[in-house]
Amino acid sequence: MKLLAVRRLLRILYVVIRYRLDDMLFALPLPLWLRAPRFLLPWRWVPRGKSSRSRGESLRLALEELGPIFIKFGQLLSTRRDLLPPDIADELAHLQDRVPPFDPAKSLALIEEQLGVPVSVAFARFDTEPLASASVAQVHAAQLKSGEEVVVKVVRPGLRPVIKADMAWLFLLAKLAERASAEARRLHPVDVVSDYEKTIYDELDLLREAANASQLRRNFENSGLLYVPQVYWDWCRPKVLVMERIYGIPVNDMATLADQRTDMKLLAERGVEIFFTQVFTHSFFHADMHPGNIFVSTRTPWNPQYIAIDCGIIGSLTPEDQDYLARNLVAFFKRDYRKVAQLHIDSGWVPQETQVNDFEAAIRTVCEPIFERPLKDISFGLLLMRLFQTARRFNMEIQPQLVLLQKTLLNIEGLGRQLYPDLDLWTTAQPFLERWMRERVSPRNVLHNLQSQVEQLPHLANMTRSLLERMAQPHANDPPPPWRERDGWTVRLIGAALIGGGVVTALGLGNLSEPATAWPAWLMSASGLYLILRR
Repeated sequence: MKLLAVRRLLRILYVVIRYRLDDMLFALPLPLWLRAPRFLLPWRWVPRGKSSRSRGESLRLALEELGPIFIKFGQLLSTRRDLLPPDIADELAHLQDRVPPFDPAKSLALIEEQLGVPVSVAFARFDTEPLASASVAQVHAAQLKSGEEVVVKVVRPGLRPVIKADMAWLFLLAKLAERASAEARRLHPVDVVSDYEKTIYDELDLLREAANASQLRRNFENSGLLYVPQVYWDWCRPKVLVMERIYGIPVNDMATLADQRTDMKLLAERGVEIFFTQVFTHSFFHADMHPGNIFVSTRTPWNPQYIAIDCGIIGSLTPEDQDYLARNLVAFFKRDYRKVAQLHIDSGWVPQETQVNDFEAAIRTVCEPIFERPLKDISFGLLLMRLFQTARRFNMEIQPQLVLLQKTLLNIEGLGRQLYPDLDLWTTAQPFLERWMRERVSPRNVLHNLQSQVEQLPHLANMTRSLLERMAQPHANDPPPPWRERDGWTVRLIGAALIGGGVVTALGLGNLSEPATAWPAWLMSASGLYLILRR
């Protein structure tokens, strides 16, 4: 086990214990088999006084201290006010654009290193005080020599080692889950973690974000729905991004939006339209649409326009996924549960041998009670959770390519419910989806698809030849055997937890010379060290 990974685990344990997140966990109505382990956690053997922090503040501070992966998780949670208590949701909302900034001197040094010239040469004015700070980067206001007002985004220093350690633990937990549980294997946790690793590393490359922003801007050029700031490519580098400064109202600033008499119903409807346009028309969607990245233009409040920033995370779907997703949504809201079941089987999301009648009955059992409520009151978060629970019986597999889409859909739902609680999502989306499906089978699109398929004939011939060669040698490219290393990972995890508990207990006691009070700390540390070092 690498020293960095061990240190990171101890750090996570220290933060969990320091902010008493274990108290929050065990306060939930958990089943007995999940509540029992609390008696085995060494740091809970020592009495602890009452914390002066609220539970929301404790959770926010813990996520901030643990770094970008955990901060992004908190950002997603903050949009789900229908699932979180108000005190926790209010605190997590601070993670969207008020993450503690890093030293401006480090910003200046990194910008000058990347640009190869002093800041005074590149900019007519540069504000050292950060304009905003996020989990991966922070932003400074500036002015180019040519007069344009811009923002300069710079990546936080020292992120890669922390992310690398976090991802190592996530991969380890995912592998352990796949090894221990058939249900976990169906969810493909290793593939999901792998996709998230790619996403988080992509965010560290600001040239990629600049390219994404340029594409998104081009997709909505001359559109009244969405405005994307211009990128100034001459001053962009892997760790520095310079783009047009925008002036708008944060989308969650309800008071200011109301003061300028913004049409909130139209604003919420346009948010849904933007989402479906990106997913189905462009297959290129902004996948980090939390309120810290979305603003509303002040120019025409009666005809509101969104402004999007931070295009570091972009998602896309294949034409096949687009088609199945659209047909599923239409059938789902028409309560055609048999078609929903059949589409899941046809798409391969559930095994081909699944009985359509049984799957249809299970979907109906979940959906009918929800659809008895007004559509505006239906929570997609609740619906997805119920469907997931039901799908366990039918071996439904998580589709890694849809993870970003699910995350974005949850963000959109949370945002829409804040802007206009009476928004009927289906009434807004239905005309768009039905129009898109009609266009898919129009003569023009059919002819275009036919031409594309003809162009693929040489490639299909090569694929056929490769398939025949593989059939002649069926075991030549077999994957390696499943992960079966018996290297004591589980025992070492327990050992690291014991050491972490011992350190925190020792810090709490202060005086370790009294055997009557210090023995838990020494016992935990010694036991943990033994478990890690033993062969």
